Amino acid sequence: MSNDFAFDNDAFQTSGEGLPSRPERLLEFSLTNAEDRPYKSYHGGLRMNRLKGKYILITGASQGLGRQLAIDFAREGAAAIAIVSRRADALEKVGRSLREASPEARVLIITADLSREEEIERVVATTLNEFRGRLDVMVNNASSIGPTPLPYLLDYPLEDFRQVIETNLIAPFLLIKKTLPAMIESGGSIINVTSDAGRIGYPGWGAYGISKFGIEGMSATWAAELDGSPVRVNWVDPGEMNTEMHRAAEPEEDPTQWADPADVTEVFIYLASDEAKNVNGQRFEAQEEDWGRKAEAAQSA
Repeated sequence: MSNDFAFDNDAFQTSGEGLPSRPERLLEFSLTNAEDRPYKSYHGGLRMNRLKGKYILITGASQGLGRQLAIDFAREGAAAIAIVSRRADALEKVGRSLREASPEARVLIITADLSREEEIERVVATTLNEFRGRLDVMVNNASSIGPTPLPYLLDYPLEDFRQVIETNLIAPFLLIKKTLPAMIESGGSIINVTSDAGRIGYPGWGAYGISKFGIEGMSATWAAELDGSPVRVNWVDPGEMNTEMHRAAEPEEDPTQWADPADVTEVFIYLASDEAKNVNGQRFEAQEEDWGRKAEAAQSA
């Protein structure tokens, strides 16, 4: 049995200005010995294939939480996953991990800088073209921490401030706006990634914290405006995680005290699944022990 995977070289896009040329690669996997890894659902039972047949877009998928979400979504039976990041080499590694997790999954690798509107246009067009107009789940996970060491606002460079806001807030707004017609067509789930820095102003967290304040408000507004539609919007604070970005932001802290991204994905799987089809406009904390009870309350409201 061959372990090779094939690239669809027809799915080729030229780069935007200032970026190297790269293909968007559609990986077709046909192996049959996928690892079956059960997961505990929020109410304590074992679940698998909760995302069977879903077409999913995840930004910021080259590392950390985004990478883990892509792997866990694949293991839960997703039919197709588009993974987006600026880091092509890291995305290729994630693609190989997805192959191991779910050989039948289709994986679309898109290298893009989401701080640029034309790149967002390309991400949406490529994804919907390869997915034949269907999109069931979108996770807006991509974030920029900004310059490190973290400067106070008084010393914050304007261009860095703009880049963080464009990536962390404007990009999710545009991605939702541009994918919404497709998501309304089949119904779906939008999950925005937030932070406690979006509720509390921490010294030094500057543009990142401000962008997350914006994500909180934007998510609530989208949810209110889409209430009663087939599309639901929720947002998740994953809590402190041992990721490259967090280590860069707080190099003096002990990262072994932070959660592994693999330990916080369950709430995302739930919100992406049909179990959460009646949950809209809710904020979840992934490391909160009773988030499942909050989910049940939201469904019964």
